[in-house]
Amino acid sequence: MKILIKVYPNSKENKVLQNEDDSFNIRVKAQAKEGKANKAVITLLAEYFKISKSSITIKIGHSTRNKIIDIKEAS
Repeated sequence: MKILIKVYPNSKENKVLQNEDDSFNIRVKAQAKEGKANKAVITLLAEYFKISKSSITIKIGHSTRNKIIDIKEAS
């Protein structure tokens, strides 16, 4: 499953918000330096979907706010 997300680093809280078009806005406290925000996004999505962090991969957008995330579904 692929999802589109927009990341807001340096936020006051960690939060996942689902939009009407099935994309997500993700707010993370972590800074967008040295991959810290990306790691926080993966952790937050794993908690939100109740899956392991290893099931989540950033496919496109490692250095931008807009990302495409691939979530491996359990078989």
